[in-house]
Amino acid sequence: MDGLSAVQSRITQIQSRFLLAAPTQNAAWSSAASAAGLSGSSATGSTSSSGTAATGTGAEVVGAATKYLGVPYAWGGTDPATGLDCSGLTQRVYADLGIDIPRTSSQQATAGRPVASLAEAQPGDLVFYDYSADRAGIDHVGIYIGGGKMIAAPQEGEVVKVQSVGNPTLIRRVLPDGAAAATSSATGSSLGGVPYADLFTQAGARYGISPALLAAVAKTESGFNSSAVSSSGATGLMQFMPATAKGLGVDPKDPASSIDGAARYLSSLTKQFGSTDLALAAYNAGPGTVQRYGGIPPYGETAAYVQKVTSAAEAYS
Repeated sequence: MDGLSAVQSRITQIQSRFLLAAPTQNAAWSSAASAAGLSGSSATGSTSSSGTAATGTGAEVVGAATKYLGVPYAWGGTDPATGLDCSGLTQRVYADLGIDIPRTSSQQATAGRPVASLAEAQPGDLVFYDYSADRAGIDHVGIYIGGGKMIAAPQEGEVVKVQSVGNPTLIRRVLPDGAAAATSSATGSSLGGVPYADLFTQAGARYGISPALLAAVAKTESGFNSSAVSSSGATGLMQFMPATAKGLGVDPKDPASSIDGAARYLSSLTKQFGSTDLALAAYNAGPGTVQRYGGIPPYGETAAYVQKVTSAAEAYS
């Protein structure tokens, strides 16, 4: 996409030909949005490209983007009810936080200020790509969520999803520089010096789980040892049993994958059982056991586990 009015006019004319609003795709979007249950909130920030006040934190940008997972791609799309293209997604996410950025990816590539490298990127930054061999300039954009991942609307026939960030052509930061520090405050974590702190913060923002709780689970399960293997066969930082890891699509030996899977799993368990304590009990003893007993099962190991994790989480909060 580029900024020429003729191209935008053409996109508008043919947009309806590419709307991928199949019932199954819309159902996937509705489910993802409902599960996320997130909307942007404000925090005083810098100024957007249009001169309006930029508000929000990296965690809020990631949370707002998560709402649109599963929305079908539509070329020229700006309405999640029918479909979004790459820059339609990023514009919509920032608009949810009261931040005005330009419409097209090439225009958005001039918003905010540059970030020197991926090593310096923060959640909420925009990552840009030049994929077109026959036309110079930016033609794709995504939202960096940390851990080498981004949320993007890839191409026709696909949906908004989490992808590897790869090698972006350039990176821009629309949020104020203090947003990274605000991210830790917004997610309720104080993880200075904790191993994998950035991964806990990013996964917590992504799935609505306290990063402090995720760090506490890792400490209790493995002592932050990503190579740990228990006598029962649980593996990795978050100690997944093989069947659970397979069901979640997790590589338990990869810290980023393991933490992401644990955050998703704990989010699901919390929704299922209605409390953090019961979610932790299910993480330790299995959901079926918690269902069978109608609460924390009468196992000394499980009761001690819940207490250890909650105590550690309080210390990190």
